[in-house]
Amino acid sequence: MRGARTRGPAACALLVLSALAAGCAPAAEPAAPARPTAVQRWQPEPGVDWQWQLSGRVDTSVDAPVYDIDGFDQDAKTVAELHRKGRKVICYLSTGAWEDFRPDAGKFPASVRGKSNGWEGEWWLDIRRADILEPLMEARIAMCAKKGFDAVEPDNMDGYLNTTGFPLTADDQLRYNRLIARLAHRHHLAVGLKNDLPQIPQLVDDFDFAVNEQCAQYDECETLTPFIEAGKAVLHAEYEVPVADFCPASRKLRLSSLLKKYELGVWRRTC
Repeated sequence: MRGARTRGPAACALLVLSALAAGCAPAAEPAAPARPTAVQRWQPEPGVDWQWQLSGRVDTSVDAPVYDIDGFDQDAKTVAELHRKGRKVICYLSTGAWEDFRPDAGKFPASVRGKSNGWEGEWWLDIRRADILEPLMEARIAMCAKKGFDAVEPDNMDGYLNTTGFPLTADDQLRYNRLIARLAHRHHLAVGLKNDLPQIPQLVDDFDFAVNEQCAQYDECETLTPFIEAGKAVLHAEYEVPVADFCPASRKLRLSSLLKKYELGVWRRTC
């Protein structure tokens, strides 16, 4: 019986032949319940197909196992619909640039806003100011988790390679990128390294996959090999190179390659 601490004399007599060595010792305590295992993050594998749509109404009928959609513009209902169709869903966020059209834009002080990154309404952030940016970025990532996303695509993660208005160094970028990865993992989300090719050797262990634009156009795709060798997908998009020109090399490298238009709507061509 569960909960019995000792056996009585009658029970000892019945067990004497089989338990002379053990005697009439107290019953063993029930085993402690197993500790709950850590939450397993999703990790896309090399070659997985994907859809990247950041503008317009999300078309959930595209036959792709992975969707990358805007974290602010899309709601939990859209994420749930994609999940019902067996899709994994990545939450697009800008973590390295300030966007004046986001609902939390007023929370970013002018002191952390730098020069334009070339896109309308976007300015580079001073990623050295983790004291200001960490709580703001964690709130964004928590939003993705609350909506049910499986992963985060943090954009503009290579400010140190650009003219930002701040004297950013490679070390500044490493610290910030690792901070973003930790925040995503804290909320049990996978996280992709966006571009930042020079720091892949240092960051491949911190990130669960990579997202790249135009590595074929600039002859850089082999630089992403460490992610593939680690069993982590490289979600890759081109805009100007025909599929016939980049797909053979992409298949050889096991990249997840798409041809997209710059507005990142529904349209796509796969390898």
